Amino acid sequence: MTPGNNGASTPEDDDPFGYLYADGQANGAQPPSGGYGYPNSVNRVRPVGTRQYGAPQGQAAPPQQGAYGQPQGAYGQPNAHYAAPETFPGGGGPGAPQQPSGRGGGGGRRGPNTKGLLIGAVAVVAAVVIGIVVAMTSSGTDDDKSGDEAGGGTTPTQSQSTEPSPSASDDDAEKEVDLPSADAKAMRLGGPASLASDVEGAESDGGVYVANLNQPGASVTWTVNGIPEDGLYTLFTTYSAAGEDQSMTLTVNGKEFGSKLNLGNFAQAKDGDFAKGWTKTYAWPTLNKGTNTITLSCTDGDKCDVLLDQFSLKKGQVKN
Repeated sequence: MTPGNNGASTPEDDDPFGYLYADGQANGAQPPSGGYGYPNSVNRVRPVGTRQYGAPQGQAAPPQQGAYGQPQGAYGQPNAHYAAPETFPGGGGPGAPQQPSGRGGGGGRRGPNTKGLLIGAVAVVAAVVIGIVVAMTSSGTDDDKSGDEAGGGTTPTQSQSTEPSPSASDDDAEKEVDLPSADAKAMRLGGPASLASDVEGAESDGGVYVANLNQPGASVTWTVNGIPEDGLYTLFTTYSAAGEDQSMTLTVNGKEFGSKLNLGNFAQAKDGDFAKGWTKTYAWPTLNKGTNTITLSCTDGDKCDVLLDQFSLKKGQVKN
């Protein structure tokens, strides 16, 4: 090729469809049968896999390392990484079911979805456990309700008081326990004390009362039997006082109780008018189960001008 001469075939004349034009046919262009239509064309039609790049003709290029460290075949050579579907076991042509490829480009089958199976198993176990818990809870609630209906409940709530009120204690003591009482005739007299019935108003049998207690050494003793249990009791004393308030010494089971037993003129009877002075007082001694002795005596410093009618007891600390 010389300057000014582009040669017989220039790149722009390298037209694969040159045989369709008059100038191409004049230059000998033929329909494709192994080339692009011009003799000695730079583009040659070759079977797939015969062209080699980067190596002399007829010498195969060395295999290259493909993905995951596997050798990659030469151009046009079979490659295990990119094999045709029909080369797989059981593969077929178009429309045949495709086998899932394993990770890394292999053609093996994938293993079972163990993660999904594990999640499903855990969900089933959780549902069974929840059902058992709900059933047990419902059963326990039904048992509690049936127990309350049958027994009425034995545990008091916070709004309920576990200790009886004073009024309830009074009623229960009178209904449950029939505590003894004593008339003047049932008492053991000591010193100058004596029985009399001249003054009206005494409640003992026959209107009898204990007189002459206003002298030192005079006393009355009641031996009471049938105390049901140890505890606090209320001792009521029926008597008559006129004029000034009186007080005498009270002894329970041989021990002096408190300071003095108050025998006030609560009826406000005039001095000497004992028929109008009948009244009642009380004390709260601690008694033992079984037998106890209660003594009312006139000692030095006491005011003992009273008429004694009866003794009686109630359980607990009450006032009437």
